[in-house]
Amino acid sequence: MAVDEALADRVRELLAPRDSLSERRMFGGIGFMVGGNMAVGVIEQDVIVRLDAADAQLALAEPGVREFDFTGRAMKGWIYVGPEATTEDRDLASWVEAGADYATSLPPK
Repeated sequence: MAVDEALADRVRELLAPRDSLSERRMFGGIGFMVGGNMAVGVIEQDVIVRLDAADAQLALAEPGVREFDFTGRAMKGWIYVGPEATTEDRDLASWVEAGADYATSLPPK
């Protein structure tokens, strides 16, 4: 799987002001960690967002959002956000901030 490096750079820029930011290769893409907790990631042209399970369920009603089923089973609290929902900077920022805010709410690792 190839990572959309331009999309990854956009995510990096949005997360740059956050403390305790790190990156890790995962799921065949790039995972962005805040405080050691997965916040968002990029796989091919999709953004992976980690949210509270209830918020993730609600997000599935949004255009371009689908279950994160990387292993063949949906993972609670994780969603894919397709490129049609991240083209505009404000839309991408909204998803990245949601994932980063959730990661920040968790105990640091």
